[in-house]
Amino acid sequence: MKSTSIKDIAKIAGVSVATVSYVLNKKEGQKISEATKARILQIAKDINYQPNKAAKGLKTSKSKLLGLVVADISNEFYSTLARKIENEALKLGYSLIIGSSDENAEKFQMLVELFSQQQVDGLIIAPVAGSEKCLNDLVTKEYPVVMVDRFIEEVKIPAIVINNKEISKKATQKLIEKNFDTLVYIGYKTSLAHLLDRERGFDEAVSNAENHSRTEKLLVGLKGISEEIQDGLQVLLGSKPKNTALYFSSNKLAVSGLKYLLQNDIKVPQDVSVLAFDETEAYSLFPTKITFLQQPLDEMAEKAVEVLDALIGQYQADGTMTILSSELIEGESIK
Repeated sequence: MKSTSIKDIAKIAGVSVATVSYVLNKKEGQKISEATKARILQIAKDINYQPNKAAKGLKTSKSKLLGLVVADISNEFYSTLARKIENEALKLGYSLIIGSSDENAEKFQMLVELFSQQQVDGLIIAPVAGSEKCLNDLVTKEYPVVMVDRFIEEVKIPAIVINNKEISKKATQKLIEKNFDTLVYIGYKTSLAHLLDRERGFDEAVSNAENHSRTEKLLVGLKGISEEIQDGLQVLLGSKPKNTALYFSSNKLAVSGLKYLLQNDIKVPQDVSVLAFDETEAYSLFPTKITFLQQPLDEMAEKAVEVLDALIGQYQADGTMTILSSELIEGESIK
């Protein structure tokens, strides 16, 4: 169906195209009667007129489009964050286009280049390992961009992150207080700073503890997570684990680990206690209510869009990091 235009409105109203443009764009200083303005606005509503965003963007040098590049859209954390960012963008009159890098530096760069070439006013990104050069290129071009959830220390780009190290340390201290014989940290083999901060928080809590539980680490790659988790837990737990706590540093790791426990009839918290970073609907399928660390997604989304909108208005190379607080949500998975 052919879209309507201001020419259609002008023809129906019996006025010039310029007059319609003045009214729809709310330009001041034109001698147009209130009756004419009301008639033009009513006709626009009646024929369902929608402004051409691309054409409007060419005149204003702004497309009112934002790009969002997440690490893995299939992960509930990122899909939920993306929806919240879209809602915040709409409040400021922006539309959002979304891409998923799948933790791949080449795909990440391809998406960044594609979005920036499509007259996207600015980008919100979750950077991947190996993306430093791509990000520094954006800084050189003075392109508005904000990092969310993750950060790369070597680039001057503002970041909206959480207190990964602090909350991880606090959560580990809670486990230490329970006097488990063994504490197991399950994390990633990675160079990403936010994930390393979670591991550092665990390490600091353990090193500062007066009662020294035996500690183990199970670090897996970003690919083949399920198989590595199951193989690792089989070795660490055996058939009859006793007085052991598992700390999963992401919801994806936790889901794989909980699946292993179910399949092997290992009871939570009777046989092992469980603490997880991030929440997911999948926890509701587990017979025990999981204790987890909740990230402030609403606040992250609101702040990311707010900072990016300010950069679009007036660009300034700035590596300021906004650190938001996470919360420990008590379940029944820790004995």
